[in-house]
Amino acid sequence: MAEDERRVRIKVVKILERGVCPYGLKVGDEFVMGGEFPAGFCSWALATILPFIATVRFGGDLPWEEEKGVAHVCCPDPDNPVVFEITRLAD
Repeated sequence: MAEDERRVRIKVVKILERGVCPYGLKVGDEFVMGGEFPAGFCSWALATILPFIATVRFGGDLPWEEEKGVAHVCCPDPDNPVVFEITRLAD
């Protein structure tokens, strides 16, 4: 499989604290990422979660996750952290 065909789904699963993302992300928003960054995605969040996206996208798993091919990661906003679920899509 070509590198750019390996894809992950990035889904907003929770927004903590006041519950408002300043970039407009909402619970339930989904993005699919392959070889390119998803349009309309917060660049601050992307910079933070990119290492986890790469791990999941290329077949790695995180030791604290119960489900293989899934990662839960939070953006850096200290007042309204957005929690993302990153899921490796089937080959």
